[in-house]
Amino acid sequence: MLRPSTVAIVGRPNVGKSALFNRLIGQRLAIVEDSPGVTRDRLYALCEWRGRIFSVVDTAGIDPDADNAHGEAFAQATRRQAEVAAHEADAVIFVVDAQAGLNPLDHDVAQILRTTRRRVVLVANKAESPSALASVHGEFARLGFGEPVAVSAIHGEGTGDLLDRVIELLPPEAPNAELGDELALAIIGRPNVGKSSLLNALLGEERAIVTDVPGTTRDSIDTLMRWHDRTIRLIDTAGVRKKPEAHGAIEYYAALRSLSAIARADIALLVFDSMVGVTAQDRRLAGLAIEERKGLIIVGNKWDLAREQQGEFSQGELANVIHDLIPFARFAPITFLSAKTKRRLGSLMPVVSRVADNLDRRIPTPALNALIRDAVLAHPAPAAGGKLFKIYYATQPSVHPPLFVFSCNDPDLVQPSYKRFLENTIRQQFDFEGVPLTLEFRPRREREGDA
Repeated sequence: MLRPSTVAIVGRPNVGKSALFNRLIGQRLAIVEDSPGVTRDRLYALCEWRGRIFSVVDTAGIDPDADNAHGEAFAQATRRQAEVAAHEADAVIFVVDAQAGLNPLDHDVAQILRTTRRRVVLVANKAESPSALASVHGEFARLGFGEPVAVSAIHGEGTGDLLDRVIELLPPEAPNAELGDELALAIIGRPNVGKSSLLNALLGEERAIVTDVPGTTRDSIDTLMRWHDRTIRLIDTAGVRKKPEAHGAIEYYAALRSLSAIARADIALLVFDSMVGVTAQDRRLAGLAIEERKGLIIVGNKWDLAREQQGEFSQGELANVIHDLIPFARFAPITFLSAKTKRRLGSLMPVVSRVADNLDRRIPTPALNALIRDAVLAHPAPAAGGKLFKIYYATQPSVHPPLFVFSCNDPDLVQPSYKRFLENTIRQQFDFEGVPLTLEFRPRREREGDA
């Protein structure tokens, strides 16, 4: 398993960071494993350019009016944004405005990037006009990052050259580590839901600082433990903040850290507060894990407190409610526990072990084809545009996560509802609890016989 590198787009407000982000992921790059509708207001995309997969993170979104028009507060927020992005990313795209020229805030961002010593490519956006192009090779060079790459995010000009530069700055691809049979778990969730407490409870010692102040964990913390015959790598992460005006930072800070942790993990443990329930932020994090094709387990912490107030509800009833709130993660098991009192703590690791086994589950080709054949005969695909969708053959070429490939007459004919039907058919027959399944439909090769 390879850990994808992270590229953050930073810069002062109104230089076109979001426009550049949308241009890169929308046209110049192929989005890998995109799941429309799973996450909203995307802050990142897992992308590919010239065979290299990496994550692009948009740091746009700071509202100048959020600080009541106080310029200094806004400038501090901008500097903070650049600082966090520089620390968390493997490379940085530093965007300036070719039309507006050099701005004092550009110098502030540049100073932060110099002190953090991250790999930086300077990009002069809005370089559509000859006059803007002329300024690109002059004043912006004073920022200390060499000649900027001139681009037009609106028209897509220069983005290919930019991506070539980005690829050159990324560190060499390397396996996650010499992990052997190691299983990596990313503990993710909103602030103050008990992620570090859960880490300490699993370890049986104070390995991470536990506090009631949200956001104490600023960086991912890796800790190794043994459970039965497995070596477990626990990755603790900072929580995702909801209100930037209240916390002085925007949600993408922790989302970037969570993305990095999820990318390095095999399974994500999504921890939520049982007293509060599932929130929009929890749904967003579940979407991140699914888009990354990781195993997913939903953990309701503070179960002892919830029992005192919600004792009439069974865990099964609450699990159904949670799955209704996160319908795209119905395959994820849900367990309730108390990290503080360690009540039902023993329920977690057996679930982790089962999901880990399911990640590597491979279905024999004859059994898979027999299942799909019977399902298609019982429930044929609806016609699309007067044409019938036909499946000739099915295979599972890979695991971790499982990938199923269907040979068919026309991949464009398969409807989302029928794709869900096929996935549910596989899940009903074989245990893939906690594991996202990828279904690909490919046209039948010439001279391939009908199934």
